[in-house]
Amino acid sequence: QLETLEQEEQECLELRPHPTEKRIHMVSHQYGMTVTKTLQEGEAEPECQSFCYSKAELRGLLMEGASLLLLRVLARRQTMPPDLVFPAIDTEGHLCTISY
Repeated sequence: QLETLEQEEQECLELRPHPTEKRIHMVSHQYGMTVTKTLQEGEAEPECQSFCYSKAELRGLLMEGASLLLLRVLARRQTMPPDLVFPAIDTEGHLCTISY
């Protein structure tokens, strides 16, 4: 029974004259998970957005690390179950599905 308690992703683009930094911070809590996305372009004020997802929406959530582990297990077994679909969080912090 593994569970993600907190995760942070950071992406930096060094484009002149406006470097861009994007951070996504995910925190698990008793009701589900809060995802906060921060985008800063150059010297401008950072733009923040937060999304909250309930435990029901996140049931079966497959985070990036778990996805890599699953891919290794499937490769090792050399088998792919049909219709393998999980909820996931995309690069913008939105709930989506991932299928194999």
